[in-house]
Amino acid sequence: MNDPVFQSVFRNEFEELVALKRALGFKYETDALSFGRIDAFFCDNGLTEKSLSKEICDAWCKKRSYETASNHASRISSLRVFCKYINSLGLPAYIPPSGITKHPPKYNAHIFTQEELQRFFGAVDSSRSVPSECPYRSLVMPVFFRILYTSGMRVSELRLAKIRDVDLGRGCICVREGKNHKDRLVPIHPDLVTECIHIKKQIHAESPEDEYFFMIRPGREMTLQNIYKNFRRYLEKAGISHTGRGPRVHDFRHTYCVNLLLQWTEEGKDLMAYLPYMRTMLGHESFEETAYYLKMTAAAFPSVRESLDKAFPTLIREVIFDDSEFH
Repeated sequence: MNDPVFQSVFRNEFEELVALKRALGFKYETDALSFGRIDAFFCDNGLTEKSLSKEICDAWCKKRSYETASNHASRISSLRVFCKYINSLGLPAYIPPSGITKHPPKYNAHIFTQEELQRFFGAVDSSRSVPSECPYRSLVMPVFFRILYTSGMRVSELRLAKIRDVDLGRGCICVREGKNHKDRLVPIHPDLVTECIHIKKQIHAESPEDEYFFMIRPGREMTLQNIYKNFRRYLEKAGISHTGRGPRVHDFRHTYCVNLLLQWTEEGKDLMAYLPYMRTMLGHESFEETAYYLKMTAAAFPSVRESLDKAFPTLIREVIFDDSEFH
């Protein structure tokens, strides 16, 4: 991801803040793009002095008719971070208060049923390539979505995987610098290893090791927008209704976790011994993130609630999940 070129009167401060955050170990890619939009807003409004008034901040914070509550909150948060930073440098800046935006209603993850999964993947398997735009779609999409469902990987961890990251000999994908800045190995289902070998032979015969494995075309990775558009098309073909908020692509990760916990519970596995495995697989920083799926499994499958309550009596009731890890 390329950083924006800052051009406003605050260009040095934007660059310094991004550099500071990265020196502290943060990727700060999405944030840098947000700062780029704020920088352009300052240019468009003719800002010539290094001070931020309440008027200019309020203009930025005003909700746009087309944006969601979460996007609106994200824009305000980025400006608030920048205002606090330049305040720390001794420059005058109004800091937008918290609580300007309304929190969107909490999304309840969609756990795909086996029948829905069968219909969805049937729709994916009917994908057709478009030589001028998506020459590899029919080859890539069926494998891409199946790996998402059978591995619990985050969407961008998979879409940004390079050829060098996909170890078909050992049957795993190396996620480099994932969330929390950790590398991890994620196993691929043996049947999908075979499909990945086929993809590599078909489209990567002459590709360099730093090429994206699931590319749209040489040198171009699949974008989140491209994945989402295809996902919505497959949902429609499969007859799975979309409410406007979900299902989401990220729900494959939720479904994977719930089904895995359900399997372990039905097999009588010691979940205290197995949850660290799931935590590592998912790239979670804390046990509480993984424990969220205990609560979700209990809600989705009341028949196993008693056994989960016995193993985790307080976690099932009390764990709160920060649903911010989607991509």
